[in-house]
Amino acid sequence: MPLSVEDYALIGDGETAALVHRNGSVDWLCWPKFDSDACFAALLGTAENGCWYLGPVAPGQIVRQYREDTLVLETLHRTETGEVRVLDFMPLRQDGAALIRIVEGVSGKVSMRMVMRLRGNYGAVAPWLAPAPAGFCGHVGACRFVVQGTLDMQATDGDLVASFDIGAGETQHVALRFGAPAASPWEPAALLADTQAYWRGWIGQFGKQTDWPAAVKRSLITLKALVYHPTGGMVAAPTTSLPEKPGGSLNWDYRFCWVRDASFTVNALLNAGLHHEVRAWRDWMLQTMGAEAEKLRIMYRVSGERHIPESEVEWLQGFNHARPVRIGNIASTQHQADVHGELLEALHLAVQAGIAPSVHQLNAEMQLVSHIEATWHQPGAGLWESRGEPRHYVYSRVMAWVGVDRVLKCPASRAQAGPERLARWERLRDTIHEDVCREGFHPGLNRFVEYYGGQTIDASLLLLPLVGFLPIEDDRVASTIAAIEAQLLEDGLVRRKPSVGGEEQGAFIACTLWLADCLGMQGRHEAARATLARVLEVANDVGLLAEEYDVPGRHLAGNFPQALSHLALVNTALGLCGPVLQRGGG
Repeated sequence: MPLSVEDYALIGDGETAALVHRNGSVDWLCWPKFDSDACFAALLGTAENGCWYLGPVAPGQIVRQYREDTLVLETLHRTETGEVRVLDFMPLRQDGAALIRIVEGVSGKVSMRMVMRLRGNYGAVAPWLAPAPAGFCGHVGACRFVVQGTLDMQATDGDLVASFDIGAGETQHVALRFGAPAASPWEPAALLADTQAYWRGWIGQFGKQTDWPAAVKRSLITLKALVYHPTGGMVAAPTTSLPEKPGGSLNWDYRFCWVRDASFTVNALLNAGLHHEVRAWRDWMLQTMGAEAEKLRIMYRVSGERHIPESEVEWLQGFNHARPVRIGNIASTQHQADVHGELLEALHLAVQAGIAPSVHQLNAEMQLVSHIEATWHQPGAGLWESRGEPRHYVYSRVMAWVGVDRVLKCPASRAQAGPERLARWERLRDTIHEDVCREGFHPGLNRFVEYYGGQTIDASLLLLPLVGFLPIEDDRVASTIAAIEAQLLEDGLVRRKPSVGGEEQGAFIACTLWLADCLGMQGRHEAARATLARVLEVANDVGLLAEEYDVPGRHLAGNFPQALSHLALVNTALGLCGPVLQRGGG
């Protein structure tokens, strides 16, 4: 049976994350960091490439949920002989990294089975297993794993297996740890309590009014789970190569920190009143850029490294046979003219929210605007990271304008720039704006186009009013929004662009929410709320969203869960219920 993205749930510890299938199998985990090699890679291959099944021998009905306001996954199995509950979580790291699974008998008696297939190098190599106190140690390459718990485990052909019965009121547990054995015995109940308290304490800071509190809180918890806590870097998704098109080749590695996606996340976190993560990301971003902000990359590894070479993993068959499976992302070397503007926008939003700029930040802003001044007219890869011919994308030019505009609107930045640069940059802002309105708007089509000289429509144009480039009342904006509704809207969801040559991608969740934002700005509040409701309908049973939704196939598509989808949900759900920090400047 084909795999479905909807069947997975996320658990994590702020440094990496795992995907747990509804049947009880952990099919994806990269350790010790988001962008490390996977030790469970069945998501992109088969069970032989690494997984950890824990569930009934005779499966029955499955009901799962997150424990309220946490990242603790609770799965209830109802079988003919009884009910059993499995709790899956990853405690915040104090004494090393761990994934813990607790089995609780609810009623009757249920026969259970555990099969753990640890694999190194994305499922290529089985570890050497040796007995250890209350379990086993495993070694493969530079990785060391420790498996401990109350189960009577056996090592068989490179796997760890256990069979046991559990009755009402009984409890068993097993923990997988990365690194050396724990200094003290595992206390799973205490670790569970600490983990629940952490997540509830964190999301307890959120108190903004919204008509969709459960969806917003789940999205915020998901965004927090995608922050690499040691640095503040924010990954776009914890997965690689989940296809945008079933069986297709649009399979990319998203386990890195995109400057653009993070700048959008900053907006969502600030709107939610969560400033700590924004400060941490800003400080990490400044540290990562060093003294030469003009050499900004579009993405970085979670620890700040710049080099992200791309390769293919030939021994993995791909998610539902969608190949290639890619590790790394060569788009990291692309020229994307919008990124400098995105970063300046995020820094400006932080200042608006009361996060004072540092000297380093002000110096970096001067370098970034100078870089825009020198390069804004050059073609690039665009928001969607096209690997084809570089073009003059309208959205990229708009974000170059945004970067200059935001620095000119900040008193501290203006003081840092000085009169001569201010006068020059004010002329530059006007020049870019005039250029976009002249070259990016097609009078015959009566709308903006994707790139200069073209005629195609692109959902990124929905961002023009959202970033304040033109007011929502502008006739050119209104006609562009109407064209997107007419050409890109399908079953209530928005595609990024029209299909070309039969290359049908899924509807893009974030673009759909941008449309909802635009509808709200136009005063079309019922339509805006209906658009948000359509997105909520396609989330899976635990409230998670992928990058896209395959309308004909009725399933989520692309890497999962996707930060861009969840942050857009937060912004829309808060923006439709009251004032928020707008990206339009101010």
